[in-house]
Amino acid sequence: MQFQDYYQALGVTRTATPAALKLAFRKLARIHHPDVAQDKVAGEAKFKELNEAYEVLSDPIKRQHYDELGAQWQPGHQAAPPREPEVEFSGTGFSDFFESYFAGGGGEFRTRADPDGRGFADGRAFTHPGQDVEADLLVTLNEALTGATRKLTLRRPSMDGHAERTDTYQVKIPAGVREGKRIRLAGQGSPGYGGAAPGDLYLRVRLARHPDFTVQAADLHCDLDLAPWEAVLGIRARIPTLDGLMSLRVPPGTEAGSRLRLRGLGLRRDDGTRGDIYATTRVHTPRPVSAEEQALWQQLATLSTFKPRKDA
Repeated sequence: MQFQDYYQALGVTRTATPAALKLAFRKLARIHHPDVAQDKVAGEAKFKELNEAYEVLSDPIKRQHYDELGAQWQPGHQAAPPREPEVEFSGTGFSDFFESYFAGGGGEFRTRADPDGRGFADGRAFTHPGQDVEADLLVTLNEALTGATRKLTLRRPSMDGHAERTDTYQVKIPAGVREGKRIRLAGQGSPGYGGAAPGDLYLRVRLARHPDFTVQAADLHCDLDLAPWEAVLGIRARIPTLDGLMSLRVPPGTEAGSRLRLRGLGLRRDDGTRGDIYATTRVHTPRPVSAEEQALWQQLATLSTFKPRKDA
């Protein structure tokens, strides 16, 4: 199994701060996001790679585990998984390396009715219920909004004389799916023994990080950068949404930290309606400024009666 260099994927050093990681992810994700990439196939693959890297490095516990693992790695070395893989997935959006070390149960058997794995004996025949199989499934916000169909391949190792088996599924991702939701494929887990029922296949939804939005329930949150004069005079700002660019009115006198809302452009709620987009304003000071600009700012300071402080 090939070691994945997540720091290299994001183009940052191993001492990068959380803020630097976030900035690097957003910068690259805006370039490679499938909605904007010129090469859709390559862009989708790179976007998944960036998501996986940021998923690990933005989590302090996962990052520590990754750094400890990386300290033992040398170029050309094949990383050994912490356990022998019982199943292998293709099409989840995550690499084998991630699923072996960082997925929340990816590629791992879980027994439905026999957690210690010893099986059952009824005095006449040995029976063993099939085990459930779980894996993480990376879903973009656009897929969560509209729904999608994903091709998933599951390779099972040979067991008890049975040949290795590969199954391909067309997995339906329902519109409105949320983070942590499990998609169940009944009877597609491990086979049962002695006439017992097979287990199920569960795919746990992980929403892909977006370069512009963070998710809170069905609402999307983003930042809106403004120049001082835009905050004072007001503006019609165009902001990205999952439905394309939309116009947002910034009223005159808007302060930094204000939350402006675009109704009905978030993700789907349980009742089928959509959440909202909240844009938090950030007012930026221009720098450097030319001598002419400096003179105009000085003129404004002289003319203005605005007092930001009691002692001003």
